[in-house]
Amino acid sequence: MSETTLSALVQGQFINGRVTEGSSGQYTSVTNPATGAEIASIQLAGTADVDAAVAAAKAAFGPWSTTIPAERSAVLAKFARLMEERAEDFAQLESAQAGKPIRLAREFDVPGTIDNIDFFSGAARNLEGKATGEYSADHTSSIRREAIGVIGSISPWNYPLQMAAWKVLPAIAAGNTIVLKPAEITPLTTTLFAQIAAQAGLPDGVLNVVVGKGSIVGDYLLRHPDVDMLSFTGSTPVGRTVLDAAATTAKRVHLELGGKAPFVVFEDADLEAAIHGAVAGSLINSGQDCTAATRAIVHRSLYEEFIDGVSKLYAQVKIGDTTDPATDMGPLVSMAHREKVAEMVERARGYARVIGGGIPEGEQFANGSYYLPTLVADATPDSEIFREEVFGPVLAVTPFDTDEEAIELANDTPYGLAASAWTTNVYRANRATREIRSGCVWVNDHIPIISEMPHGGMKQSGFGKDMSTYSLDEYTVIKHVMFDLTGDARKEWHRTIFSVD
Repeated sequence: MSETTLSALVQGQFINGRVTEGSSGQYTSVTNPATGAEIASIQLAGTADVDAAVAAAKAAFGPWSTTIPAERSAVLAKFARLMEERAEDFAQLESAQAGKPIRLAREFDVPGTIDNIDFFSGAARNLEGKATGEYSADHTSSIRREAIGVIGSISPWNYPLQMAAWKVLPAIAAGNTIVLKPAEITPLTTTLFAQIAAQAGLPDGVLNVVVGKGSIVGDYLLRHPDVDMLSFTGSTPVGRTVLDAAATTAKRVHLELGGKAPFVVFEDADLEAAIHGAVAGSLINSGQDCTAATRAIVHRSLYEEFIDGVSKLYAQVKIGDTTDPATDMGPLVSMAHREKVAEMVERARGYARVIGGGIPEGEQFANGSYYLPTLVADATPDSEIFREEVFGPVLAVTPFDTDEEAIELANDTPYGLAASAWTTNVYRANRATREIRSGCVWVNDHIPIISEMPHGGMKQSGFGKDMSTYSLDEYTVIKHVMFDLTGDARKEWHRTIFSVD
């Protein structure tokens, strides 16, 4: 599919069930990171568009939140089937706007999103609460789990489609309405996602998309008085800004922030499996993944063999044309982001052993923001490359001697989103999963996610969960309802307050 054809799929804002142009008078050019070619030009939203979207969401909340779960489920089930029919369109569009290899978009981003819709179609009918019962002799208590209201969400550029789905699906399955701001550099699949949801029967105003600058539209959405909850996925520094904004009106907050995932290889690990896992875990989405393997902590007895194996596999990774199903890795999202990654690697050359890396040569790479897989060996635990989020195809490696040291190094980070432990010893694996402080710890693998299990971190990686029924806790409020059983006007407990007969 040509980029001209792709652009025909693209629209601007989606507010109250209709496609509209932004009111800011400013435009953004959405470009393909692999070619530098413009895919679409979108008129950006302004604060008036946010007001309109929030007003639509607020008006839709009452009817949608009181719709019975079976009806919400039916809409989502139809949504999934329509997404399947348009799967190739979504894969092509996601690949073009984000620079993803088409194989990744077809086999990971799009099917993962459809599976998520299917999951929440079922989860919408399974909002659990504590059983009704008598917890006081004179009363019956019950628990209601209710929708919160209008959700203001901001999704990132690295997984535009999947992250939009992770924001939208649990929110609307639980009966909320939502105003979602995608990253303005990768908004296209998000707006198409909203249009398909409307075709499935999602009522006007339940899902709204505003495409605008974070400093204007994002900030205004975060502080909007009619927004009841904020959900944000992105960097930890911006997450702190979200918390500050939420404090102005005491909004509820869900944050999925940065990561610096440890990849711990113990002395008894299957080394071949660990090497392959490190390559896959560090290069997924060109390393632009907050759960990507970024810190390999390897037992000294395996250290050099691990480095040799990973560097050889890195050299075999096929980089290039993202429309070619044989391509393994695409470019970084922009030239500016490549510059940031390259500068961190160049600084690392002054204190560590850098293997590979750099900008690939050749005409086919001239207009794209490509960067080669990079291994940084002998990175000390206090070095920038080992501590700071690179968000590129870069794996830093350091050795350890004892299990205690490995666990300490794994936890020596402000982040706590994901980690993995590589060992054939069940006791060592159990200790690692217990003591490594991350929201997810894989054993002998790194990266797989499934709709039925939660995704979310601890420490400065945020709080709250995406995916799974646990995410419904983020988007619902618990209400206690208590009924008097006696019918007495004068309750026994009244005497603690006044003693008139």
